[in-house]
Amino acid sequence: MKCVFVTVGTTSFDDFIACVSAPDSLQKIESLGYNRLILQIGRGTVVPEPFSTESFTLDVYRYKDSLKEDIRKADLVISHAGAGSCLEALEKGKPLVVVINEKLMNNHQLELAKQLHKEGHLFYCTCSTLPGLLQSMDLSTLKCYPPGQPEKFSAFLDKVVGLQK
Repeated sequence: MKCVFVTVGTTSFDDFIACVSAPDSLQKIESLGYNRLILQIGRGTVVPEPFSTESFTLDVYRYKDSLKEDIRKADLVISHAGAGSCLEALEKGKPLVVVINEKLMNNHQLELAKQLHKEGHLFYCTCSTLPGLLQSMDLSTLKCYPPGQPEKFSAFLDKVVGLQK
């Protein structure tokens, strides 16, 4: 069973959840060969109805103590651009699509996603461009994120958020 795991972390990102759970997105995900979608919706107000058919299952939950198991089982992770969520997926060697929340002010998430994309580790998009990206992306072009270097990631984050020059 090929699985997509979607996470918003501890935040709410209703536009993202609404977009990824829309019928056309579900159809696109299924057409790419995935037959399970797990949505971790955080504190959002958009709560899609879970369902299961012969060919596709949608599971929904708010929080778990750890997302490690869902990330481990996933064949693709689609995440908000929070640093912790990105790093967790990349360190597990999972293909990652990051969806930028355009409503955030001083969007450091965009800078982080752009840099990690430039280095070849992930794809990024907005809610409106997610369906097109899902159709056009080639996951085989992604490079593995070098494991075990949290100090480099931390230094990069400090630079992005302006704590270091």
